[in-house]
Amino acid sequence: MSGDGHDGDEVLDELFEVIESRKEELPDGSYTASLFTHEKGENAVLEKLGEETTELLLAAKDDDDEELAHEAADIVYHLLVLLSMKDMELADLRAELRKRR
Repeated sequence: MSGDGHDGDEVLDELFEVIESRKEELPDGSYTASLFTHEKGENAVLEKLGEETTELLLAAKDDDDEELAHEAADIVYHLLVLLSMKDMELADLRAELRKRR
């Protein structure tokens, strides 16, 4: 794998900041904002996580690395939206991951 972990941290931090901003501002035309206002509520994000997980598994089964990376990114994005919906912080996720080292 290329790149260092610090760049990944920055990307996650920036993405989470954008998600939090969309949650607060709810701009028209924003997919992220639409997840916070969806009529299904939290279930919309949970369904997307299930869908993206299935797509990730199929990409892995098919040895499609490009699609695997794409679907993994979709899962991370929707997971961050869910954490935001639950008023959690990225620090909560990092703390839990640190426990698993």
